[in-house]
Amino acid sequence: MYRKTTLLACLAVAAMLLPASPAAAADSPSTPETLAEGLVSPLRLALGADETVLVTQTFAGTLSRVKDDDDGHGQEPLTDLYTNPGWSVGGVETSGETAFFVESLGAGGGDPAALEGYLKSINARGEVRTVAELATLERSTNPDGFQHYGFGPDASAECLAQASAIENAPPAQYMGAIDSHPYATAVSGNTVYVADAGANSITEVNVATGAVSTLAVLPPRPATITADAAAALGIPGCVGFEYAFEPVPTDVEIGPDGWLYVSSLPGGPEDPSLGARGAIFRVNPWTGTTRLWAEDILSPTGLAVADNGDVYVASMFGGEIIKIDAGTGRQSQFLAENTPADVEISGETLYATVEALGDPTAPPAGRVIEVDIR
Repeated sequence: MYRKTTLLACLAVAAMLLPASPAAAADSPSTPETLAEGLVSPLRLALGADETVLVTQTFAGTLSRVKDDDDGHGQEPLTDLYTNPGWSVGGVETSGETAFFVESLGAGGGDPAALEGYLKSINARGEVRTVAELATLERSTNPDGFQHYGFGPDASAECLAQASAIENAPPAQYMGAIDSHPYATAVSGNTVYVADAGANSITEVNVATGAVSTLAVLPPRPATITADAAAALGIPGCVGFEYAFEPVPTDVEIGPDGWLYVSSLPGGPEDPSLGARGAIFRVNPWTGTTRLWAEDILSPTGLAVADNGDVYVASMFGGEIIKIDAGTGRQSQFLAENTPADVEISGETLYATVEALGDPTAPPAGRVIEVDIR
């Protein structure tokens, strides 16, 4: 069985290979303030009660809290709320004084029976509760199992042979496999939405009952193999053929229109070798209808929706936070930062995690920053 490389592994490898290449700035925000630094892989972010910011140190299996006193004195105290070494802790979102987060063992080593993933909650007293077990849904239903990935039936035998010979690459042609990596969350009333980067789907969890169901499956992300891409990948016989990449959801947020906004990495090379192929989808939370909202984004790993509908996106390997105008769809650089991973907005303040994937031989350098969006 094909074992898809975990999202975290893809990001870590790409971080070591790629320098940040931010685009020319279009907006001029105020100077960002650093709230916390020295963090290990701060991949997910949430805004809590009483001017607190929650951040996951994902590779360390830790959920931490930063108190934003907004006193202009820079770095604030950091408190670890939950730690589970060896696990991926992420996908944090708050509802009142309760925070919901996900933890998983990624792709389970390629063995569907070994998949483990949970939605948990932690209250103001630090009490942790398991809300739902998530991997069983993937094992029992494989929501994207009906989707075809890879090259289509028009691809030549030469192309398929060359693509199949690439080491550690997805098959030349395949259907959605059993895989689960819960990665991001959004909360609405009694429902938690989970973006599963392994299942390529949005899962719906009833907090009261623990019932788990699939709301939506993101569609494949096709890309035509150019001569440059074929040379970079070592598949010269595939020029001109279309490859359907997996749609890997990386964040889910609720917009002012009530729809879910979902960022999607193109499964496969997460670097610029095949171009800026990331996208933002809108998902109807009542029907699961999914619509493409924006595309041509390099490595979107987190997003936030402002009150006016503008969307801010962390382009991890673009080295920037992008602003997408709700009315025109125009994309512009809001802020240049090295490997931004996630963004959140409260009023006219944007919070972000940056330097999210540092040099493994150097001390942790991840930071939480805040900046005005006025």
